[in-house]
Amino acid sequence: MKNNNTLRIQYLSYCAAYVLSMLLSRSGLHILSGVILLIEAVLIYLILFWKEQNLVNMKGFFTLSWVGGQGVACFQLSHLQKDWSNVTWFCFWLIYMGFSIGYDLFEKKKYVPEEGQIPFKKDETTARRLLICIVGLAVASAACFTLEAVVVGFIPFFSDLPHAYSYFHISGVHYFTVSCILIPAISVLYLKLTKEKKVVKMLILGVCNVEAVLIPILCVSRFQLLFAVGFAVVTYIIVNKKIKLRTLIGLMCVMIPAYVVLTVARNHDVEYLNGIFEMKNSSIPIFITQPYIYVANNFENFNCMVEQLTSHTWGLRMLFPVFALTGLKFVFPSLVAYPNFITKTELTTLTMFYDSYYDFGVPGVFAFACLIGTFASAVNQRVKKDQNPIIYLLYGQVAIYLGLSFFTTWFSNATTWFWFAMTFIMYLFVGCRKREKNE
Repeated sequence: MKNNNTLRIQYLSYCAAYVLSMLLSRSGLHILSGVILLIEAVLIYLILFWKEQNLVNMKGFFTLSWVGGQGVACFQLSHLQKDWSNVTWFCFWLIYMGFSIGYDLFEKKKYVPEEGQIPFKKDETTARRLLICIVGLAVASAACFTLEAVVVGFIPFFSDLPHAYSYFHISGVHYFTVSCILIPAISVLYLKLTKEKKVVKMLILGVCNVEAVLIPILCVSRFQLLFAVGFAVVTYIIVNKKIKLRTLIGLMCVMIPAYVVLTVARNHDVEYLNGIFEMKNSSIPIFITQPYIYVANNFENFNCMVEQLTSHTWGLRMLFPVFALTGLKFVFPSLVAYPNFITKTELTTLTMFYDSYYDFGVPGVFAFACLIGTFASAVNQRVKKDQNPIIYLLYGQVAIYLGLSFFTTWFSNATTWFWFAMTFIMYLFVGCRKREKNE
């Protein structure tokens, strides 16, 4: 009964805040409109954290990302932004409601008490298999990166091309190149399980993790670098239930300079970026305007699609991973020849739900949101009773995707499904408990 009352309060509070935010935005009070949604997102996250004592709670991550991201977008600090259509407002509300309904209904049906969660135990057999996965990914990633560099003829970090990374790929091969970003998260699991922290094994682990960070840097991919580190941090929090403040500060001290260096290496100077972002106040520092646009403009792109789309694609957009991974997109180019409706050519990132509306309209975003919510809840329940540590890898990936729901069409992305496939293969390999000879 107490949980039901808490859920009712969450739903009513969100609906009230959302209506108020929309009315304020319609009245031209954009900053206040955004602040209302930001406060609501933080409050819901804190309630969920209090309930589960989990910093990376699935629903909490999605709330901060989707509701909080929408709040940021409501500020309208750029000339690229405008008032959203009624359909857009309705879709954004429906998406969060659909996710919450799917998540909460499944959790209520399949709830596993927190005290029933299986604790981590030292297991050298499992740890050994994790190390094999780490080395395998590192070798495959390094080999494919080398192959791409030789075939393409350059390495993005040392290139003068403004968008060098966009040209640095070989179809099919690049999936393996970027798979190195899974290594740091698997390393967290390995260190949690192993007792034998021998010099040779630690040296191998160190080399593999250096590679996992170095390849995104050489590719000049800020996203992959942030994903690799963020994924490891999320995995660490999941298995330890907490993280020290000084650890987070240390990571930020390392990541911020790395992010700046990669921005410079991409040949994007401040004048160039300000020209793209079209901020109303040109004196706002670039380190504020860049993340702001990378959050806000995705919602603008969604609104742009809603206003300009003339016909739906009935599943073809969301089936892109099938066309890409099977090679059908090269045989039948018309399957993927659908334009993106965006505010500006350079700003191509989209929200997680862009393709679901593109395919099926308003019913599509609601159904997809319910499905994602149910899936997230299922993974959340599974991690409480599964003895295979790779389940934490799946949890971490889904948490990251939900935490960046404003950023890209994750589940219409072939790379996402490739990583899921890799995770599933490792799950089977690590969980296979065959008899082994005593060492």
